[in-house]
Amino acid sequence: MVSRNKRRIGIAGAVAGVGAAGVGAAVGLRRLAVGRVRLRQDPDADEPFGELRGTPMTVLADDGLPLHVEVDGPDPSDGAVPLTIVFSHGYTLNQDSWHYQRRDLRGQGPDGPRLVFWDQRSHGRSGRGRPDHATVRQTGEDLYAVLRATVPPGSPVVLAGHSMGGMTIMALAERHPELFGDQVVAVALVNTSCGDLAEMTLGLPMALAKLVRPLAPGALRGLGRRADLVDRARGLGADVAFMVTKRMAFADKHVSPTVVAFLEEMIRSTPIDVIAEFYPALIAHDGLDGLEALGRVPVLVAAGGQDRLTPAAHGRRIAEALPDAEFVEVDGAGHVLPLEYPGVVTGGLRRLIDRVRPERQERSA
Repeated sequence: MVSRNKRRIGIAGAVAGVGAAGVGAAVGLRRLAVGRVRLRQDPDADEPFGELRGTPMTVLADDGLPLHVEVDGPDPSDGAVPLTIVFSHGYTLNQDSWHYQRRDLRGQGPDGPRLVFWDQRSHGRSGRGRPDHATVRQTGEDLYAVLRATVPPGSPVVLAGHSMGGMTIMALAERHPELFGDQVVAVALVNTSCGDLAEMTLGLPMALAKLVRPLAPGALRGLGRRADLVDRARGLGADVAFMVTKRMAFADKHVSPTVVAFLEEMIRSTPIDVIAEFYPALIAHDGLDGLEALGRVPVLVAAGGQDRLTPAAHGRRIAEALPDAEFVEVDGAGHVLPLEYPGVVTGGLRRLIDRVRPERQERSA
């Protein structure tokens, strides 16, 4: 009986978390599930996921919480004013979710951009925040602290945010609009929303979604109150978690199983109580007030046509509200464009970089 109960908790943690969070709390061990998905050669099998590291530093948030930050690229102390890209990751993930962008944009010499990656509070290597500080407004203030600590005055910045990371940027824009058009010169918003997430269907028929939606907050709170037990039992739902992650996060049926397993590992590393704490803030998110400041700079908005969590209509709504936005929709993509279609995201960032490089602006002046 005890074993059966633990298994139910493990699977419940997977399904409730994924359904509520997006790519949520899909859990379990990587094990042999990767090999069972598809017996074919995996071009990403040898990709060093989670191994790319920058120069680490600790940034203190305004409430004293230590935030883990890593920096790649030229040292601005030599008097140069390099372009910096600051990456904010999504809910239940960490900075390694930007693996391909980090790989392809780093190491471009003194003329290349500096890259700043950070783990949002209670995620990755950052400190565990107070439950009442698990809000989008707070993550916006955290990003402000990261900017102040990593970007020299006068150095231009491009902000890139995926999912919750995009909401973090909107919160920063609402609280610190003076940064946009001055220091922040461009923004990339990927698989994100400016509100109305309570209406998402998770790919379910609308009638069923309306039945499931009210249950998610209570289910997650219940799991959060039993965090120790749930986290110990999560591995028991390994195969279920892998397949749920694949279905909820990706749309490409040929997606690398190694990529799916990498995403699932990041999700599994996020404690269930953290997932429970952030969920209400994401569902209640309203970033409309931040769009006015975002309208001062070029913005890339990228969406997945099969995104069950932040549907493409949410990205389209953001793009339509901005005067200088490029909207890119990948029809066959899900919720994690940085991993599923990395070239689309990296290419979009390169276009933003080309538009706002200081030397280019000087030539056109």
